Amino acid sequence: MMLNYFFKKKSRLSNSINFQYVFSNPCTKNTLEISILGRFNLLKYPRLGLSIPRKNIKNSHNRNLIKRLVRETFRLLQHKLIFMDFIVIAKKNILNLSNKNIINILKSLWAHYYR
Repeated sequence: MMLNYFFKKKSRLSNSINFQYVFSNPCTKNTLEISILGRFNLLKYPRLGLSIPRKNIKNSHNRNLIKRLVRETFRLLQHKLIFMDFIVIAKKNILNLSNKNIINILKSLWAHYYR
């Protein structure tokens, strides 16, 4: 079986109703730098939403970098994840980490959600 590693539009949480659904009753995994909130969906694939607040991360290039790292780890691991809607929230402390550390933290958080 050929795994497909794309991050398609259907894999995104696109509107506030989807976000509200996750926020209303999430299953949460946290570190000091990142939180991942998850909630089961009735689809046959996981979806990703990002919350990288300007209040926490001032510079847009840093916010965009974090979004890219999150999307990339999600893209590579999505075939292992249970069918949930996820919201990844970045906290202030994330700016103290190297890219490699951010990726490692994300991988260990995603591991809680493997099928």
